Amino acid sequence: MSTYMPSPEDIDRKWYVVDLAGKTLGRVSTEIATILRGKHKPIYTPNMDTGDFVVVINADKVHLTGNKLEQKLYRKHSGYPGGLKETAYDELLNDKPEEAIRKAVKGMLPSNKLGRKMLKKLKVYAGTEHPHQAQQPKELEL
Repeated sequence: MSTYMPSPEDIDRKWYVVDLAGKTLGRVSTEIATILRGKHKPIYTPNMDTGDFVVVINADKVHLTGNKLEQKLYRKHSGYPGGLKETAYDELLNDKPEEAIRKAVKGMLPSNKLGRKMLKKLKVYAGTEHPHQAQQPKELEL
């Protein structure tokens, strides 16, 4: 008996719409990462991208529990001495709410070429409108 390996023709990619209004960031991010990886499918293979597309709307209406809104920081470093830049979550949510969701999901995906390919299937929008109606996405309750 041989192990089944899905070919690219076997992968059926679907489109899902997730509404984040009133949802918790971490709880929703884990579910989105699972769908992007394809772990919800029986043909899941760790070394292949078998996941689906996810369209996220109302990214500006997501919330965090506790005092994370004031205390949570996103850090990045330029590589030079003194090059640390910190941004509080409430600033990031006001300026670029799409980026906050993208960073949360990116941290839950593999850190390699495969993870970068999976992240390209995530489409995040701050409002309720999105340009992916032609793909006929299904509403996904998380």
